Amino acid sequence: MLRQRTLQKAISTIGVGLHSGRRVELTLRPAEPNTGIVFHRTDLPQVVDLPAQASLVGGTRMASVLQKDNVRVSTVEHLMSALAGLGIDNLHIDLNAEEVPIMDGSAGTFVYLLRSAGLEEQQAAKKFIRVLKPIEVREGEGNDLKWARLEPHDGFALSFSIDFRHPAIDATASFAEIDFAKESYVKAIARARTFGFVNELEALLAAGLARGGSLDNAIVMDEYRVLNSDGLRYEDEFVKHKILDAIGDLYLIGKPLVARYVACKSGHGLNNQLARALLADESAWEIVTYESAAAAPKALVHEWKLA
Repeated sequence: MLRQRTLQKAISTIGVGLHSGRRVELTLRPAEPNTGIVFHRTDLPQVVDLPAQASLVGGTRMASVLQKDNVRVSTVEHLMSALAGLGIDNLHIDLNAEEVPIMDGSAGTFVYLLRSAGLEEQQAAKKFIRVLKPIEVREGEGNDLKWARLEPHDGFALSFSIDFRHPAIDATASFAEIDFAKESYVKAIARARTFGFVNELEALLAAGLARGGSLDNAIVMDEYRVLNSDGLRYEDEFVKHKILDAIGDLYLIGKPLVARYVACKSGHGLNNQLARALLADESAWEIVTYESAAAAPKALVHEWKLA
């Protein structure tokens, strides 16, 4: 059968929070089968546990933020994306601050960290959520319309359209489609970085955001061009980063999806609405397991072999 997986051993790193600008210590620890992904705020007088669940998302401005009462864990999407991409079902994540470190602005550093710890299969069947009928959420009208949809698909695939109306972004692809039956998460998606605009920086700082942002952890643009001296990692890095974010946001559903995700100008807020809408309609999904890799759609085993 396709089995759940966790890490072979604990591993730690240090980074900075993209929005808080604060130094963060992050430790990833193995977890028992059926634990799921659980964040732990270890800097508080009493440790607070925040399971990675769509229902606990309490903020979506520039990041996905888990919240329980007044305790937050911010910017979880890149790490969650890496966990989804490597097929990790169960993990304890210790943080001594309220924000996951941004590292290089992509999921690539987390992929490296997880692989360095080693992946371990567990004696429990891996559970998937298979989408049975389309679920869609929309926001805005006309040129401002944004939407995201999940639909039945025998595997896992995502397609995304963007429209930022910025010369540097318009010069790249505005649409990308990834089918994990054919492409690798690590090669095609993981290294796509977050991005931002110099002319928005003052407003973001005033809102308490982007205090840790730099050319080392984001693609930064002025009114016309990319300012990073090394340019882009992918020709379509902007739209691929939106796919990376979506994978992380959708993994807050709690299990890997058997579905196709299609979106236009979506972001963390709409992705969370979509996850909640799916879970709220029990006729739209079912939990499935697979007796073997041969019995499962190729997309579900392509990246899951032990690294």
